[in-house]
Amino acid sequence: MNTLFETIKYFFIITAELVVLFLGISTIVALILMNLPQEKIKRWMAGKGILGNIMGSIFGSLTPFCACSTVPLTLGFLDIGIPFGAVMSFVIASPLLNPIIIAMMAALMGIKITMVYFLVTFIGAVIFGIILEKTGGASLMKKVRLKEGNNEDGKETPETFSEKLKISFMKAWNDFRGVWIYLLIGVSVGAVIYGYLPEDFVLRIAGPNNPLAIPIAAIIGVPLYIRAETAIPIGVALMQKGMSTGAVLALIIGGAGMAIPEMSMLAAIFKKKLVIAIVSVIFFTAVIGGYIFNLI
Repeated sequence: MNTLFETIKYFFIITAELVVLFLGISTIVALILMNLPQEKIKRWMAGKGILGNIMGSIFGSLTPFCACSTVPLTLGFLDIGIPFGAVMSFVIASPLLNPIIIAMMAALMGIKITMVYFLVTFIGAVIFGIILEKTGGASLMKKVRLKEGNNEDGKETPETFSEKLKISFMKAWNDFRGVWIYLLIGVSVGAVIYGYLPEDFVLRIAGPNNPLAIPIAAIIGVPLYIRAETAIPIGVALMQKGMSTGAVLALIIGGAGMAIPEMSMLAAIFKKKLVIAIVSVIFFTAVIGGYIFNLI
């Protein structure tokens, strides 16, 4: 009964924290994007050299988009002539540096883990974009036409802060309505792990003394991942059971970056070689990031 009580208590505490975080961070991000002109973003991403890649990664880190939004944006950026490398940096950073992931990780895992995660994935997105452009990755794009009618640039921006806040919160609420079930699934699985999974089992399979724990976790993260709201509470529960922090980071990076729905949608606009290259880079980023954290 004590274990059941602790499991239920864990479920409600983590659920409450994640709901508040999701709505709060989503509202703030919507406010920022509302006041950040799209034309300026496009000009910054069109910068020469590494600047364009950095700006692509920064914009990707500000956008809590799923693949259904990332793919049209990717096509739109390429359609207006933004360098291929900068767009690829955006493609990598968008799922990995989702502000929801960063906020949840900071709240539940601590600032140190979050900073390592952010730096590893941000630098990886910048470098990956540069390498892909230099190696002719642009030739691996499929000929896909951008559909008209999805551009929201023509919408008027509200003038008063209260109106902007209301619209931003409603957007956050609508986004939450679409993900709340995934959040509850993640917290439920995490609560069961927290309450009932034997610690010695986790330590033996994915503890600090198993050198293969990190690459295994990166691979396991792919089918495990549904959304960030699902992956984070599961990772937290595993860490509390003895899974090494590096392995948890690898699991989250691998799951968020190589999510099967994301890769399926990217396969619609990229040739197979490019999709394989994206998966490979994210896998190595997950593994390297995991080992770096365990070392420090």
